Amino acid sequence: MQIEKEMDVVVSEAEWEVMRVVWANREVTSRDVINVLHRKMDWKESTIKTLMGRLVDKGALNTKRKGRAFVYSAIISEENTVKHYSSALLERVCDQKNGLVVQHLVKDAILSQSDIETLIAQLEEKMKDAPETVPCNCVPGQCDCHLIADVDELDW
Repeated sequence: MQIEKEMDVVVSEAEWEVMRVVWANREVTSRDVINVLHRKMDWKESTIKTLMGRLVDKGALNTKRKGRAFVYSAIISEENTVKHYSSALLERVCDQKNGLVVQHLVKDAILSQSDIETLIAQLEEKMKDAPETVPCNCVPGQCDCHLIADVDELDW
């Protein structure tokens, strides 16, 4: 049930910055988040508090009163949120382009030796069941697998 709830929460780029602070520190006050993000972003205090309020409203953050301050903690996990956004990225391209997306991610990412070993192991496991070619999952005319000229020839 918790994972289903996490999939419903859409986190904007700006909100993602707030979530990173919360995920890293488990529990934070708005002052903690402001202090961290002030070093990275040129945001006003009110902007950060607005983002935190939106995240509470969306069900991404929990808040509780501790003395005069409010303490925030994550309801959605970083791992599941990253998994959701990775899947969403792949859903935006033709299945035949998934390999290209993964290649770009690997090429552009800073990876540890351990990360690379894990990737190699996952790829070796994936290779066992991989098809020779990946079928297109697009609507005709939406990618270069089925061009608009091909759509005109279809018998609707």
